[in-house]
Amino acid sequence: YQSNHALPTSKMASRGSKETDKLQKNLEDQLDRLMVQLKDLEELKEDLDEDEYQETKAETIEQLKEFQQTLSKMTEGDMSLVDEFGAMQLAIQAAVSDAFKTPEVIRLFAKKEPGQLRERLAEMDRDVKIGKISEEQRVEQKVEILTALRKLGEQISPEEANFLAQNGSAALDEFERVSGELSDKALAAAASQVKSS
Repeated sequence: YQSNHALPTSKMASRGSKETDKLQKNLEDQLDRLMVQLKDLEELKEDLDEDEYQETKAETIEQLKEFQQTLSKMTEGDMSLVDEFGAMQLAIQAAVSDAFKTPEVIRLFAKKEPGQLRERLAEMDRDVKIGKISEEQRVEQKVEILTALRKLGEQISPEEANFLAQNGSAALDEFERVSGELSDKALAAAASQVKSS
């Protein structure tokens, strides 16, 4: 069935916006499920034998890679979706490349929540004092949060930048390189879209 009446542009834009919102909610739900899976796996690590742990983690990472490919296909050539889901793509890349290991940080990064990332950063010193996390975990999570904040375009202080430089890892360096390539691809897609319109 094809209508002879064109929908008013505002209605189409509104419909497109609703569909994008619904799509974003579905993608966030899927990412949340994978992050909960990773978090549960880390919490149960002691109860699982090493093979079982590695196998389950590999399966979850594989699901994240599939999710990442789906997201890439969806955003290809559509700048509104690239803008909408860029942080989610970077967060998944961080998880897949093992640059980020903290599911909660990955989730907040994907949802573009700099305020909550800052709150998490502030809570970590307390968490070390009460024994909830080790000093090593605090350093690892602080590096992840500061990297996420920087990728989200947030300002980080000179002290924070220095902390990142001193405590970054090879996995984080690889993530920086790959995320730069993702940004370059998005810019190229935007440029070709501008030229064709």
